[in-house]
Amino acid sequence: MMVKPEGTLNDTEINGRQKRILIVDDHPLFRHGITRLIGSQTKFMICGEASDALAALDCIRSLEPDLVLLDISLNGTSGIELIKPMLTERPSLLIVVLSMHDESAHALKAMRTGARGFVVKSEAAAQIVVALDKVFDGQTYISPVVATRRVFKEIESLENGSASPLKKLSSRELEVLLLFGKALRTREIAGRLGLSVKTVETHRMHIIEKLRFRDASEMVRFAVDWVSQQLAE
Repeated sequence: MMVKPEGTLNDTEINGRQKRILIVDDHPLFRHGITRLIGSQTKFMICGEASDALAALDCIRSLEPDLVLLDISLNGTSGIELIKPMLTERPSLLIVVLSMHDESAHALKAMRTGARGFVVKSEAAAQIVVALDKVFDGQTYISPVVATRRVFKEIESLENGSASPLKKLSSRELEVLLLFGKALRTREIAGRLGLSVKTVETHRMHIIEKLRFRDASEMVRFAVDWVSQQLAE
């Protein structure tokens, strides 16, 4: 379904001061709420709405938005899968992904695919305008609930080639961390790697020390998030 809101401004007014925003979300109430929120900002306007992938691509061709607010969960497809075809249609298009979930894996995948922002819906009212301002200013934006997660920072650092504590781990320690992330217990890891339980416990201790985790539980939570991110690729 494609909707063009009533009361939109003419092209002269748009080019003069407002940025055109397309909302792609299959929940009418959420689209309505975002429309009201953005409508209160004179620098932005909602040029259209779409509830599915085909309508979204039609809107990009016909309405020529500057930016798309794209729900990550659409009927029949993932919003992330829409990013590349959207950018193929309009290479200069800015995309901010909206998600019900604050998973680091989703945020990282969205940004790798070409999105310029990732906003968790529970924070949308407080953060969406901030996100739009930053993205239109040439910056990227990640919801604080995701950006402050340690696993997000570590993986982002690794991908950017900057210093990351993960680089302090030996190849064996990385292997052990990965297996903890797959919910294996110490004895299971020892059997998988052909090591003694004591050796695995020593590797675990070194991982905790090098990455400065408070305890083994925090290390395991990090490892699970890390593995989830790898599986989402």
